[in-house]
Amino acid sequence: MRGTTYGTAASGSPELAQALALTSDEPVWRLPADRYRAEAEQRQHRPEWTWTARGGDGRILARALWWGQHDSVHPLALDCLAVAAEVPAGERPMLAAGLLDAAHRAFGEAGAPQPPLYNLMRLPGGWRDDPAYVKAVAWRQEAARRAGLTVEVERLQYEWTPEAGVPDQPQRLVFTPEPDDGAFLAAMLRVAEGSLDAHTRESEAAHGAEAAAREALAFYLDRPGSRDWWRLAYTPDGALAGLAIPSATPYHRNVGYLGVVPELRGRGYVAELLAAIIRLHAADGADRITATTDLGNRPMAAAFERAGFRTTEVRLILSAPA
Repeated sequence: MRGTTYGTAASGSPELAQALALTSDEPVWRLPADRYRAEAEQRQHRPEWTWTARGGDGRILARALWWGQHDSVHPLALDCLAVAAEVPAGERPMLAAGLLDAAHRAFGEAGAPQPPLYNLMRLPGGWRDDPAYVKAVAWRQEAARRAGLTVEVERLQYEWTPEAGVPDQPQRLVFTPEPDDGAFLAAMLRVAEGSLDAHTRESEAAHGAEAAAREALAFYLDRPGSRDWWRLAYTPDGALAGLAIPSATPYHRNVGYLGVVPELRGRGYVAELLAAIIRLHAADGADRITATTDLGNRPMAAAFERAGFRTTEVRLILSAPA
């Protein structure tokens, strides 16, 4: 937009305080200032990842807050995108797209291989039936698309708590620790065949099955948690049935990655893989286990629900093509 300038907000500066104080009457979740500051102390938010758009008179019109892990070299996700209530609805997509474009260029110049995804989170299950949510989501979607985040996946966020009950010990599969990452890579290649996961399909289409599996392996090796948690699952006669990779986020224990080889699907083995993950986390005292799956992956969603997980939110993941 004419007269608008884009830049980062220095830590402790009046501009940062103004950005965090930006208000809006939209229902979409916005990162609270106290949470930003707490996570900034852990280097999950940083000044160079905190961008604002200023009008010609110096007022902050929009803010974009990116997030990463404490040791991330580049931001992993756009955590919050908001504009001031005074910005007309018709001007919001262009204003926000300009802000994202400016930040994406800076991230690329700093060595980021691609723009971070936009995690539009905490939408209620029936958000499409609420005009206020539809309006708030629509301009953010348009801004993200204009800034190159053209791939959209809707994901269901789940959680398990001890009240749901710990499942019984799996009886039909044998779970084995495997220190060789190559064995897990081979298993990932097998369970990815015919996957309903949108990211897996897109990555395979763009880079091939092996590259997609290597990306998944690297991702989970980099997550919080222990590599010692990982298990390969076999039938009693020694045939590979699937894999279970319990994981964690910086906040909670997480289901991570699980899958069944194509020839053994439809036999209920996914329930045993999920039970093994729940039992491991529960044995360590986890009071919350999170999980996600694509809206279109009904078999996985059904498995979570049978295991006592409940849906907590819907997320729209907007990303650049692989």
